[in-house]
Amino acid sequence: PRPAPTALVTLSGYLRDAATGEPLIGATIYAKSLATGTTADERGFFSLRLPRGPHVITYTYLGYAPREETLTLTANQVSDVRLSSAGVQTAEVLVRARQADANVQSTEMGVSRLDLKTIRLVPALLGEVDVVRSLLLLPGVSTVGEGAGGFNVRGGGTDQNLVLMDEAPIYNSSHLFGLFSVFNPDAVRDLKLVKGGIPAQYGGRLASLLDVRLKEGDRQQLRTTGGIGLISSRLAVETPIVKDKASFIVAGRRSYGDLFLKLIPSLRDNAAYFYDLTAKASWQLGSKDQLFASGYLGRDVFNFGDAFRNSFGNRFATAGWQHTFSARLFGTVTATASQYDYRLGVPTGFNSFDWQSRIVSYGSKADLEYQLGPQSTLRFGAGVLRYEVEPSTVQPTDPASIFRPRKLPEQQAREYAAYLDHEWSATPQLSVRYGLRLTAFDYLGAGTAYDYTGPDGRQKTPVNPRGFGTGEVISRYANPEPRASLRYSLGETSSLKASYNRMAQYIHLISNTTASSPLDVWTPSTNNVKPERADQLALGYFRNFRQNAYEASVEVYGKRMDNQVDYIDGANILLNENLEADLLYGRGRAYGAEFYVKKNEGPFTGWLSYTLSRSERQVNGINNGNWYATKYDKTHNLALVGIYALAPRWTVSGTFNYSTGIAATVPDARFEHQGLVIPNTNGNVRNNYRVPAYHRLDLAATLQGRKGRGPRWAPAWESNWVFSLYNVYARRNAYSISFRQTPDRPAGTEAVRLSVFGTVIPAVTYNFSF
Repeated sequence: PRPAPTALVTLSGYLRDAATGEPLIGATIYAKSLATGTTADERGFFSLRLPRGPHVITYTYLGYAPREETLTLTANQVSDVRLSSAGVQTAEVLVRARQADANVQSTEMGVSRLDLKTIRLVPALLGEVDVVRSLLLLPGVSTVGEGAGGFNVRGGGTDQNLVLMDEAPIYNSSHLFGLFSVFNPDAVRDLKLVKGGIPAQYGGRLASLLDVRLKEGDRQQLRTTGGIGLISSRLAVETPIVKDKASFIVAGRRSYGDLFLKLIPSLRDNAAYFYDLTAKASWQLGSKDQLFASGYLGRDVFNFGDAFRNSFGNRFATAGWQHTFSARLFGTVTATASQYDYRLGVPTGFNSFDWQSRIVSYGSKADLEYQLGPQSTLRFGAGVLRYEVEPSTVQPTDPASIFRPRKLPEQQAREYAAYLDHEWSATPQLSVRYGLRLTAFDYLGAGTAYDYTGPDGRQKTPVNPRGFGTGEVISRYANPEPRASLRYSLGETSSLKASYNRMAQYIHLISNTTASSPLDVWTPSTNNVKPERADQLALGYFRNFRQNAYEASVEVYGKRMDNQVDYIDGANILLNENLEADLLYGRGRAYGAEFYVKKNEGPFTGWLSYTLSRSERQVNGINNGNWYATKYDKTHNLALVGIYALAPRWTVSGTFNYSTGIAATVPDARFEHQGLVIPNTNGNVRNNYRVPAYHRLDLAATLQGRKGRGPRWAPAWESNWVFSLYNVYARRNAYSISFRQTPDRPAGTEAVRLSVFGTVIPAVTYNFSF
């Protein structure tokens, strides 16, 4: 007779930092006798199905002392596990962000993580540690240049990245036009960039997911961290509200360029600065419930006396409830509100005006996870997002202004989603994760819908107007989005992986500049602007060496995109009641190979990242209908990172970047008008030229202060000094190329190169904590 199946029970609980109570995301829980395990999620929660009886369980997390315990499981059991920091014992650096062999054993591919401790050691512009700029050192991630907002992933646009901060969407992740990001490193707990194999839980963008999780705050004691740099300062305070149960963190930053401007009489009426404030509170309500709330407020301000004023900023609020229904079922309910707005204007005079635009979204969703068995997990959920887009509003700011009040109609839309996702380890060698996301989108009234007629490549004429009442559906779309990923183990140190995902995107950023700017316009899908779709297939080989001290990977991908939005030459983006008349639609393709080698341990650590790729579009009315390079197409992209523990207190680091120059449109003709020679293009060519290659070397040195050598009132004081050099050999990298009449030869034209930084930039930053 067949033996009776062994009864299974569930071991679940939370893994937290023993000193602060912060959850340890990605910590490993391993049952030795069965050679099986799991990892803690973003809450630090874990759940593992095991047979009844004795088990030796080990808990490990990078930088923490491992813990081992023997348990005899007779029924479902909940454990609250605390791990203590292992401390720094040698002059070595660890640059892993997860357990040693996660890159080989997990089903994830196209996933990039950087440990925040590593990010702090890498050279940074003006000494400002930055999450997003650090991602540019990883394969498949690029930018069109210094001063460009956002980032590009595997041939996608900046608006094709889903950027989340505690589940709230961020519509512009940049400060100072892309020089810094909105993420305060003192408030960030964990970040993950997913370039392929995106789980069915996420959607709404074509290219990637950047998931940033904020700290919950120290639940044991008051903790303060901060830094003083040449361009800005920051301060973060964490404190328990109720010890071991509730905590709070608030972190703020502000640049002070405007304070220096006031010291110069001719510039004292000017201002250029940014600020942000990040906060989060969490409450543990017993062993089964946790509440959390977080928020962000940030803004950039640029004023040039009475000549020009510009400001833009993000704000969001998130509230959530996490509940354990049983030893096998748990879930999270989240509500978010997010806004991005941008303004520009002239405060006084005959041409005074105030122009503003904004996008607001309100969302709610529920995510649940059910443990089907020891190696089988089911995830499912649903959510809805409501969009309110205010394209353009203009108000005169002076009675003598030539401008008149004007407001384009507000746009309303709703996006719905439901998903089912199954992760299963079929055998010790084979693991799969597959799922389906179903999405729907309603473009709502009140408003007037038009059709457009005219030749491709020219401004079209609106015809057939149709009026719709408030809340009435103007157009409706739906898309099935299948996802799948697979890992086949070739042994303990290597594996093959494959992934496929289909993504749909219902909101679009309309831009006719080389780089994304705060003045680009968001628009929802309408009866004319169709939802963008992308299908991506990726294959990868992952291998670790010398007990995981080295890791390497090669990934190749191909992506096909439909309904890509472009624009006619001379398109008018601002204050255009018929913006769709200037838009064109086509298809895109992106393909490439990503190579990554990383040294994790020892006095010298670092990595090499290289991407070989293409990103192209084909749009009727542009380039005679032929394929052309996108503005963010870069054939070659290389990054080298080295970190060396020179002594117990000194660490030096360096980075080198090289990439193909961006694609740009240059004139191939000219005409003369009233004695002026004006460059022009024949036909509708697009991106027919490459600017010179981009390359840059940065260096940094970190001096760790002696512990306890701070003020008397802060005996636990820790500090460090960071000295950095950005653009060491003063390379004048081209940000853009423009053309003008030659000053000493009226009949000729010349190219003018614009460089954001054309010199070496030194910086000193002092960081502290107590």
